[in-house]
Amino acid sequence: MEIIWAPWRLSYVSKVTKEEKKGCFICNAIEDSPSKDKENLLLYRGQKAIVILNRFPYNTAHLMVCPIRHTGNFLSLLPEELAEIDELLKRSVRAIKRAYNPDGFNIGLNLGKVSGGSMDTHIHYHVVPRWLGDTNFMPVIGGAKVIPQSLDETYDILKKFWE
Repeated sequence: MEIIWAPWRLSYVSKVTKEEKKGCFICNAIEDSPSKDKENLLLYRGQKAIVILNRFPYNTAHLMVCPIRHTGNFLSLLPEELAEIDELLKRSVRAIKRAYNPDGFNIGLNLGKVSGGSMDTHIHYHVVPRWLGDTNFMPVIGGAKVIPQSLDETYDILKKFWE
């Protein structure tokens, strides 16, 4: 059996860590000092929206575009929030294409707990780069996903495209 080392997953499965992190992780990252953006994986701060790496990615460079305003209600998003989110989605795709050259993307929302979202109180659009063959025997048969790059390395690579 091959062991896949993924230490960043500990906070996802650890009840102690989950209990220490109170509140909305998106709001916590926004409210934290910009000097902690790398620690929070926050790539870009806009006027109405942010871009943040997914701490538990489906693929390398999986990021999220989120309104700054805390809302879980898609219908409450204001026109100016939607406009900035759309622009940041385009910039996200452009940055990931330049940095990683994926073959395609999945972009979308999970609205409500029942939709599969792990957090439904703060809207967040997922941007997941896809490569031919990224769904291979590991996730299909082995029930495991291998992410070949650390979040710190991904952050450093993508951050260059937001400066």
